[in-house]
Amino acid sequence: MSTRKLSNIPIQDFRKFLENQGLKLITDSKGRGGHEKWSRADIDRPITIKTHIDPVPEFIVKQVLRHLKMSREKFFKEFYE
Repeated sequence: MSTRKLSNIPIQDFRKFLENQGLKLITDSKGRGGHEKWSRADIDRPITIKTHIDPVPEFIVKQVLRHLKMSREKFFKEFYE
């Protein structure tokens, strides 16, 4: 079990992680201020993250990992390498 926490992840680093996972920022969406929508072909609906809160809240990170069907261990391996 990992002792690392899913909190205190800077928004810029989290964006890089999303890009590394093949997600693209949806620029033509009518998003609300302070939010970004990210998508890729194999997920059912876009992932929305709050950009006006830095660092990214832990519940947002968990939600994204569920959408990507990724474990915490795999996240930490890819995020910190």
